[in-house]
Amino acid sequence: MSNTKLIIEERAASIGNFLVGRLLPFRQKRMVGPFIFIDHMGPVKLSEKDNLDIAMHPHIGISTLTFLFEGAILHRDSIGTEIEITPGAVNWMTAGKGVVHTERTPERLRNSTKKLHGLQIWVALPLSEEQCEPSFTHVSADDIPSWETDGVQFKLIAGKAFGKQSPVPVYSPLFFIEITSKEDKKVEVGEHLFGESALYILEGSITSDGHTYDSKQLLVAKDSTLCSFDIVANSTVYIFGGKTFKEERFIEWNFVASDKELIEQAKENWKNNKFPSVRNETERIPLPEQRRFGR
Repeated sequence: MSNTKLIIEERAASIGNFLVGRLLPFRQKRMVGPFIFIDHMGPVKLSEKDNLDIAMHPHIGISTLTFLFEGAILHRDSIGTEIEITPGAVNWMTAGKGVVHTERTPERLRNSTKKLHGLQIWVALPLSEEQCEPSFTHVSADDIPSWETDGVQFKLIAGKAFGKQSPVPVYSPLFFIEITSKEDKKVEVGEHLFGESALYILEGSITSDGHTYDSKQLLVAKDSTLCSFDIVANSTVYIFGGKTFKEERFIEWNFVASDKELIEQAKENWKNNKFPSVRNETERIPLPEQRRFGR
């Protein structure tokens, strides 16, 4: 990590009834590989009167990846999916030409105190898949490749790395890796990664080249590849990245595309109720008047 190019501090952003920490996009770094948007949700404790209720909202041009550490979210979408995501599993929804979904506290938890903590990630689609049919895949925690090397625990949540492949059906070369350790350890990753890469410290800290980096910091590699770092005991970090696209990606609200006209058309379609609806849902989030990122 001595080749750190940029340190991004987690920034507060609202997604309705609670705050999240926003990591990407950042004014000096819009994407890392195909990763274009990352929110750190929580950790937050919700009372029996407080629930996550994100009404119908649309997406185009991306796959969304939801990965929870604590709590549960009920996902419904216009494809017909209705599924609860719990810690360690992956919800992977590909918007393509257009999808609508909701995210809510499951009914079984709505009248009790509960916690919510996790990551919400958007992965831009390659040009050939931007207008693909929407799809949804749920991967259980037991199906995520996990292994231990010299006392360090690894999970390959999505993509390919370390000679392994996650069952999450990604559309371009990428990786999303969890690394945890109960002891101080040196972690070597350079030969296993490719393209651009970044490291997010969820808990604890790492040291590299005489520098210490703490939780809620995102470190972007200078030379596109992370090499090695020392992870402090009881720390959890995430490394993500992959091959970049040749074409620029534009982002406005929940829409991502290589062509601004696709975004303008999606805005008009949402305003005019031309997106598909979600079964058993009636509330829609209106198109914001001013530009902003996410939901």
